[in-house]
Amino acid sequence: MGQFLQFVFLGLSTGAVYAVLATSLVGVHAATGIINFAQGAFALWAVYVVATLRTDGTFVLPVGSIALGSTADPTPIALAVTLGVASAAMWAVLAHLIVFRPLRHAPVLAQVVASVGLMLFIQALVGLRFDTENLFATPILPENTVTVAGALINVSDLILAGTAIAVALGLWVYFTRTTTGIATRAASEDELAARLTGYAPDRLAGIIWTLTGAACGLIGVLASYTIGLNETSYTFYVIPALAAALVGRLSSFGVACAAGLALGSFQAVILWVDTKDWWPNWAQAGLGDAVPFVIVVVALFLLGGRIPARGALGAVKMPAVRIPRIRIVPVLLTLAIAVAALLATTGTWRFGVVTSIILSLIALSLVLLTGYLGQISLASMAFAGTAGFALSKLSDGLHIPFPVGVIMAAATATALGILVGVPALRIRGAQLAVVTLAAALAIQSFVFNNPSLTPAQGNLIADPSLFGVDLGVREGTDLVTLRFALLVLLIVAVCTLAVMRVMSGTTGRAMLAVRSNERAAASVGIDVAATKLLGFAVSAFLAGVGGCLIGYSRGQLSAGSFTVMIGLTLLAMTYVGGITSVSGAFAAGAVGPLGVGYVFLNQTLELGEYYDLIAAGVLLLMAVLNPVGITGAAAAALEHLRSRGARRPPADEPVTDAGKATAHV
Repeated sequence: MGQFLQFVFLGLSTGAVYAVLATSLVGVHAATGIINFAQGAFALWAVYVVATLRTDGTFVLPVGSIALGSTADPTPIALAVTLGVASAAMWAVLAHLIVFRPLRHAPVLAQVVASVGLMLFIQALVGLRFDTENLFATPILPENTVTVAGALINVSDLILAGTAIAVALGLWVYFTRTTTGIATRAASEDELAARLTGYAPDRLAGIIWTLTGAACGLIGVLASYTIGLNETSYTFYVIPALAAALVGRLSSFGVACAAGLALGSFQAVILWVDTKDWWPNWAQAGLGDAVPFVIVVVALFLLGGRIPARGALGAVKMPAVRIPRIRIVPVLLTLAIAVAALLATTGTWRFGVVTSIILSLIALSLVLLTGYLGQISLASMAFAGTAGFALSKLSDGLHIPFPVGVIMAAATATALGILVGVPALRIRGAQLAVVTLAAALAIQSFVFNNPSLTPAQGNLIADPSLFGVDLGVREGTDLVTLRFALLVLLIVAVCTLAVMRVMSGTTGRAMLAVRSNERAAASVGIDVAATKLLGFAVSAFLAGVGGCLIGYSRGQLSAGSFTVMIGLTLLAMTYVGGITSVSGAFAAGAVGPLGVGYVFLNQTLELGEYYDLIAAGVLLLMAVLNPVGITGAAAAALEHLRSRGARRPPADEPVTDAGKATAHV
């Protein structure tokens, strides 16, 4: 019993981080209506600022640094913590002013991808600005222990839990007992009424951003010595925090805090159970990370209808969709360009071209599901990875030949896609994004990183062959054979044309109707539930085929090929390219991770280490300034030029005075 209690209290350190992030998410949502996926990234920056100050006295800024000490004389703890907390608050204020305030009336999709982009941007910047490999947290809280019911308890864990409770209590008092806090809640329901009574909703929201950013920075810094420094972990602590916040219906600070503390303790207990002989081997890795996904789904199913939505001024429109048309000349021209690129390249460059072609198929799955059907999904690489690892079992273990193995593996991803898509029958928008991101992280931890299911070594994939012809990716010193490259192009082309046909047909129109207005779609006889599940199924199948092609191009798979971060980066590139158009998927593939754009950036410009930062930065700019993406903006500009040309009279036709007057008007 003592050992059990020891693990319960041990989990309070991580649970306190979950709790503060959860209450911060509740506060931000109450003030702005935004679910901020970058909340954990604020704490991440503060943690590394303090670690650097305590190591060599350097105060690292996003650009430049200030020497406040040395290795022999590091910055005092009080000053270091103050600067770390202030830096987290600074990021929160900048997020409000530069990113989210311009997007307060934007579509939910724009807000979600901007939030994801900010998360990616801060994490990439941390990797560039800090020596993450050699930095270690130093103790800030007392290191003594006390004994409770035979369990040895760290005093620091109790202090962290108390800090989390104090933050939740402080936010509750602010929102319910202060004039500005009550005004903030009122402004979240009706901005116009708040303005008429003399309050500025943006200023009120800015106060909450500052307070929650500082709170996240504080708890991250205080807990860093106990839970360690890991840039990925801090970034994705937002997932269990979101689970706790949703248990509190994004409105109760107390429930969110309690749920966060309980979740941290529960995950620690799972670690304790893992040491028992009776616990199955397949459940000894990643199960704790899968728990938040279950909590998110259950909470949204039970409470989704009672989670508050923010009032806004005016109606919000989704990005415009252009229905694809299959035209022979553009199709042949695109294929000719792709074939020429494959013929003209070798080695790393051809590998980049092939990777871009594969990524364009996975990006197309996002275009169909998110841009066309309006269901925000952050789990595309999870579907791709599921198919890739399934293909390894089928081709290398069961010796199922190509292309049957690809179809079966993609069907496995399709089944998973339908399962993940079931919550979409009840929820949508940012809440659905939370579900899919939690699902992606759970699949990555519980399946891809589980040695019982996908061992680190041995995920081999047999080379494809058809009618006795070897279509393998490598031959001798050739990194990518031309026949494999052409095979990839053929598969992607067939899948793309098939999807374009679906999107331009009756099914595509049903998807657009559901995207526009689900109730109106149902009133004209469209089965909304079946249409949504079909969208998830087709999207997962496309991503699954892409995952199989990635497997063939590597020959042996690892979890690193299908991380959540890669999936989010691809989403960023798809949004930048134009998430509502097929050409946007091609643009995303061209600049996607390890694609031809990355090869150019890495080999020609020698800026490969800045790829993640550039990708996230461009995403933020596009989300704020150009929500329709590059292809959407190009199409709009071309249409504008055509309309101007249509209005212009022929050169040999004289312009009358009346014509001049009309043109002038």
